[in-house]
Amino acid sequence: MELASIASGSSGNCLYIGKKEKHFLVDAGISRKRIVEGLTQLAVDPASISGIFITHEHIDHIGGLGVLLRKYKIPVFATAATIDRILTTKSLGKVDPSLFEIIRPDAPITLDGIKIEASSVMHDAADPVCYTFTDGSTKVGIATDFGTFDDYLVEKMKGCESLLVEANHDLNMLMVGPYPYPLKRRIMGNKGHMSNERAGEFLYKVIGEETKHIFLGHLSKENNYPDLAYETVKCELAMRNLPIEKSGMTMQIAQREEPTFCHAKRMTQIT
Repeated sequence: MELASIASGSSGNCLYIGKKEKHFLVDAGISRKRIVEGLTQLAVDPASISGIFITHEHIDHIGGLGVLLRKYKIPVFATAATIDRILTTKSLGKVDPSLFEIIRPDAPITLDGIKIEASSVMHDAADPVCYTFTDGSTKVGIATDFGTFDDYLVEKMKGCESLLVEANHDLNMLMVGPYPYPLKRRIMGNKGHMSNERAGEFLYKVIGEETKHIFLGHLSKENNYPDLAYETVKCELAMRNLPIEKSGMTMQIAQREEPTFCHAKRMTQIT
């Protein structure tokens, strides 16, 4: 399966997972125009998307959902509490409630032959989750918007060939930056966001022999730099005897404003 980031960052998130004629999105936090443009670069018809899986209700993950659903009647999957929050978000406009289907953490569903499992994460939202997608031979994982992790989450994310993990902020930049102190505490808290260092620690526990591609995503515009995130995670892994250069893996930053594809692969049509 292919994992690609259409957009990833504190200002908007949308990810693509798919193979051949099986296509999915995780989150829709950017404009419909940008989502369609990203899918076009992947040679995917937006109307062929089988489902949109929402991690949680924060606007950088659902901001484009209303407009997208009014154009394309795509099923949306999320936890019950997340759906309740989405349907009461006035900025999305009119949204057809019949498009929404409830999923539960640790209760996988199968859609177009792909097993999709939601797993609970620690974040300041109604009932936030991350996702894995498995086709029987390949597993893809997406884990963003969580302030800490435990053995449960590590086990859920193990076995992925491609993996996108949050590296939201550099702790020093956050501490000396312009954010008010309560917001800094929220970001650093267990229900906040992952620092670069913690992302490296998490990846070390999750990476296995099958891991080929790593994306670092959901970078803060104010409290991180792409090169800083990359080098910090790289150093965290190297200190644990897992050097990226010798591991056979690729690691790259999921860009904020444009699609990001696995740089080890030649872009070809998926459909």
